Amino acid sequence: MDVHGRDLRYFAAVAEELNFTRAAERLFVSQPALSKQIRMLETQVGARLFHRDRRAVRLTAVGQALLPHALGLLAAWEAAGTAVEEAKAAELNSLVVGMSTSPGRGLLPALRARLVSRYPHARPVLRQVNWADSTAGLADGSSDVAFVWLPLPDGDRYRSVVVAEEPRLVALPHGHPLEARAAADSEGAVDFADLLDEPFLALPAEEGPTRDYWLALDARGGRAPRIGGVVGSAEETHEGVANGQGVALLAAGNASLVVRDEVIAVPVRGISPSRLAVAARRDDDRPLVAAYLAEAAEVAAGAN
Repeated sequence: MDVHGRDLRYFAAVAEELNFTRAAERLFVSQPALSKQIRMLETQVGARLFHRDRRAVRLTAVGQALLPHALGLLAAWEAAGTAVEEAKAAELNSLVVGMSTSPGRGLLPALRARLVSRYPHARPVLRQVNWADSTAGLADGSSDVAFVWLPLPDGDRYRSVVVAEEPRLVALPHGHPLEARAAADSEGAVDFADLLDEPFLALPAEEGPTRDYWLALDARGGRAPRIGGVVGSAEETHEGVANGQGVALLAAGNASLVVRDEVIAVPVRGISPSRLAVAARRDDDRPLVAAYLAEAAEVAAGAN
């Protein structure tokens, strides 16, 4: 039996009113149209649903059997409609913000406040992503916008706004010979040339240009880096440096995640500063995404 929801609504209205005229008025349809639909439903069911005479309308035994199920189906469909609308509203208003480490620098509260002031129903949700995914969830769609370090793999897929630039440091195990060299330097720094023979901790190979950037390939004059280990998180980086597997370049703002116990960090001359950006997929044109990027640009402009 293939019955439409409209037919069940018409049947339920007549069953509750026991009057075709009142039921038609309640449904905002003409009485002939309502009567026609009830006759079609009876044909589908294969039995009469109402006894009709000039004085009254009554449910038949079949109609009485159908009514509670019809009401249940209508209630379930109404609940489904409510659930769908709530899910659509949540999808429209939620914004998943990916990050591999907390961006700090006051960026998160500033951007949240600015976004919510423009879109009061917006619900930014933070999502922590492993360092091994340099897109912080953008690539697989699990994040809508993300705090990332440039450059990104498949960079053409994304649009971004740089929100901070800061020098890169090198994480060293305590007692490393370069610690003494940095201490003797007037700037407390080392030259990148002093690091060329050091083993480096690297991101996974699939991170492409992001891995290359944190190995500073552009400053090596064509010399291939020595890879001492592959890391995917701040904790793995700390352990790798502390255990002597290799040194690691860090953004200055992220140094506190790695520097503790037997690990130190010193500034490095001869390499470009790191660039922290808010990014999104180019094909994602939702208003909340565009607004977050616009607010990030405003915040960055105010900081400069």
